[in-house]
Amino acid sequence: MNLTVYLAGEIHSSWRQELKMKAEALTLPINFVGPMEDHDRSDNIGEEILGEQPNAIFKDDAASSFNNLRTTILMNKADLVIALFGEQYKQWNTATDASAALTAGKPLIIIRPEKLHHPLKELSSKANATVETCDQAIKALAYICE
Repeated sequence: MNLTVYLAGEIHSSWRQELKMKAEALTLPINFVGPMEDHDRSDNIGEEILGEQPNAIFKDDAASSFNNLRTTILMNKADLVIALFGEQYKQWNTATDASAALTAGKPLIIIRPEKLHHPLKELSSKANATVETCDQAIKALAYICE
């Protein structure tokens, strides 16, 4: 059984690479997908496709349209969504993606440190599983693949 897993969450740290390397080391049959990890490309994709926009608000709106299109397509193809809530960055996109996964009926694993238990308690109660570390998420993936 091959799984496609959408990795939702901030794009500034190496957490995705960590998960991918650990899954590969365990030879888990998983294909990982996710948002555009090149921050500049993500911010500029609207203008790359539509041309220069009149101001920053229009530029953001244009980029958001194409980033949301990408997320919707890749998440709909995914068998499972993992959403990482870290402490260092604002987590608006992660919350949006986790909510979209739930709305689409996608199984959801949330990774969040214990410190974020309280602010994420409602979302965690709707997820299929909540863990505190990438290692725990990998163990969950390994169990699914058994």
